[in-house]
Amino acid sequence: MTSYRNRMLSGMSTSLDRQRRFLGTLVNEPLSVGALAPSSRRLADHMAVDIVPGSRVIELGAGTGSLTRAILDAGVEPSDLLVIEQNEAFSEMLRKRFPGIGVITGNALGLNRHAGALPGPADFVVSGLPLLLFTPGRKLRLLYQVFSVLSEEGAFHQFTYGGRCPVERAVLRRLGLEATLLRFTPMNLPPAFVYRLQRCR
Repeated sequence: MTSYRNRMLSGMSTSLDRQRRFLGTLVNEPLSVGALAPSSRRLADHMAVDIVPGSRVIELGAGTGSLTRAILDAGVEPSDLLVIEQNEAFSEMLRKRFPGIGVITGNALGLNRHAGALPGPADFVVSGLPLLLFTPGRKLRLLYQVFSVLSEEGAFHQFTYGGRCPVERAVLRRLGLEATLLRFTPMNLPPAFVYRLQRCR
């Protein structure tokens, strides 16, 4: 009983530490955080939909690792997951929390330089980046790189708090992409919409 209680207390302490780090970054570097709170488990599962064992995945802006956990729980091998996180404290936390995954501390706009760490083209790019704060030009740069590292049938998953796709139609048309609302997560804080972007068929 004592051992079980100690494990429970240890888990609570770790979770509180992640919350504190998240809130500290939100206050000190608000433009680097894509969410107002760590993603709920339901949102994380919705972002990982269709990801299966054998999938190669790149995660952009992992934060404290809510989506990372869901990706690994979907059966992705740690060696098939590459995380790019700009915040050094989050990167350090991710390396400790998920040994075996590739974690690069850097800007997602340098994706092309880092994607070679995966053993082949990605099947999914999953993003927690605050795309609503990106200019159309930055979105164009990011998505151009995303679809240069994705396989032909690959998909880009992005969540947003707005009720519409966070990528403008002009940007989608220019890159030959189509956007689909994949899931709505009303119980997230705040409620979130998950979109999938793919090449037009």
